[in-house]
Amino acid sequence: MQKFKYFILVLLLGLTSCVEEQNFDQFDDLEIIPTIEASILYVESPESVINDANGAIWYIQTFNFDAFNESFFADNVLDGVMTYELENTTSKELEIVFEYLDEAGNVLDTEFFSLDPGPASIIRRETTYGTPTGRSLDIIRNTSAVRVSASNLGDTTSVSSLPDPMVVFRSSGKFRLQLK
Repeated sequence: MQKFKYFILVLLLGLTSCVEEQNFDQFDDLEIIPTIEASILYVESPESVINDANGAIWYIQTFNFDAFNESFFADNVLDGVMTYELENTTSKELEIVFEYLDEAGNVLDTEFFSLDPGPASIIRRETTYGTPTGRSLDIIRNTSAVRVSASNLGDTTSVSSLPDPMVVFRSSGKFRLQLK
């Protein structure tokens, strides 16, 4: 009987104690905005390839790139930054053009780079999309391919005195997505 009295007392205290009311609407107030970052393109070319090319344009390639216009990304992207890094250790003055293309092959956006002969420092450029001061997010959302072309503004016979002379082009993207 004594145990029953304690049980009733604990039950009454539990029913009348201060219990915080549960808020099941917290999920509606939740924001999930991760930042994703990935490499987009990496291209390197030794000086010998540049010297062997016929004409000024020694490299042109179009890469299929549907990652930006996939519905999950396109519907949720808030803003982002594309980062480009170029390094030229060749004896050539070079121009490199990076173009974003839509499904029909129309140019949506262009990045132009002029590289002095090596030894040169790394050129680093960041281009923002979706911010008040950045470029339109529609460029990113509608990108279906990326085209890179490179022109040699120098000769085709000189060779850099640096070890393993080459041009290196890297690009990456860092974007914020709103998942909830």
